Amino acid sequence: MDLWQEIISTLRANMMRTFLTGFSVAWGIFMLIVLLGAGNGLKNGVMQNFEGEATNAIYLWPGNTTKTYEGLQKGRRVKLSDDDVFMMKNQMPNADKVSATIYINGITLSHGKEYGSYTIKGVNNNFQAVEFIKIMPGLGRFINEMDIRTSRKVIIISKKMRDVLFKDQDPIGQYVNAGNVAYQVIGVYTTRRAEEGNDAIIPFTTAKSVYNFGAKGYSNIVFTINGLKTEQENKDYEQLLRNRMGRLHSFDPTDNNALWIWNKLQGYLQTMGIFNAINLFVLIIGIGTLIAGVVGVSNIMLIAVKERTKEFGIRKAIGASPASILRLIIFESVLITGVFGYLGMAAGVMLTEVANYIISQNTPPDAEMTIFANPTVDLKVAVFATLLLVFSGVIAGYFPARKAVSIKPIEALHFE
Repeated sequence: MDLWQEIISTLRANMMRTFLTGFSVAWGIFMLIVLLGAGNGLKNGVMQNFEGEATNAIYLWPGNTTKTYEGLQKGRRVKLSDDDVFMMKNQMPNADKVSATIYINGITLSHGKEYGSYTIKGVNNNFQAVEFIKIMPGLGRFINEMDIRTSRKVIIISKKMRDVLFKDQDPIGQYVNAGNVAYQVIGVYTTRRAEEGNDAIIPFTTAKSVYNFGAKGYSNIVFTINGLKTEQENKDYEQLLRNRMGRLHSFDPTDNNALWIWNKLQGYLQTMGIFNAINLFVLIIGIGTLIAGVVGVSNIMLIAVKERTKEFGIRKAIGASPASILRLIIFESVLITGVFGYLGMAAGVMLTEVANYIISQNTPPDAEMTIFANPTVDLKVAVFATLLLVFSGVIAGYFPARKAVSIKPIEALHFE
């Protein structure tokens, strides 16, 4: 108790110096928390745009050849068929869920006196797993295997379509007309993508039989891949896919216009690489700021030791042990870094929480895209940073303290 009282009285005697030293420490931990929060906010905002989607998906769209190949003329249309689906499932390594889609554009759906022009998508039951499709609670289900096997005339509509066609009615079990075909509504879905609010979903086997699938083929094929970790692995996999599709459809694999490929995993890995670089940059800046604060504490402790050299000499002359002097200086350093470090941490956490509240209050729940969200720091990270700062305070106080205990009493008494 006497030790702490002495330390506090010493700090009070040099209040301005103690405050400025402590402020540099508090500012360091404050900036580290704020920078980490800002980095997390940017990362969380972008990650929300991937939420609910398969980030490891590859999309294929048919195109027209622009190069001659093995005697075949350019300008041929590539047609995606069940052979492509079979190849994805059985011959492409790492392939997981495969979904083929048929688009039927400009279809008028009506119910009673209400109608609208929409797009119908014929899909299989893997479609939900690779797209941002959620069935609204209490409003039906997605397409199942039985719907596909029996080519049922069932349909899933979007929330936007329900509001237009059914107003305040419950659409489940009711029928919508698409020309001469009546579909029973089995579900209502929601999505953050505004353009998909105009898409109705039916089994792809139904779309095949009703809308002349044989002439056009699938509009696109999407499948997920597992086990690819790097951008180079994805590039190699994409080239393998082009080579096999080129052999299957007799086009030059280097003809990118013959087959359009969107590799979402490639973009996802690039995005994660950018955020890893941002986090590293933030960490370097934050640690640099912390080190500056710790160096400031060390310098102040050196000055304090120099000012109190005679005092330490007298203490040693009357029997004070080197350990007591060492403990006095180290505890003083720890007190400064601990108290001001905690204040800086609390201020940083408070600022990030306030920012998170303001952002959450001003972001619509159905926002299609977000850039910044939940700019907070894990409490464990904040506490660890503060404890690391306190440990640094021990180091900062140790070297001046070691200098103080190494001086001989007679030298200390003659020190000017």
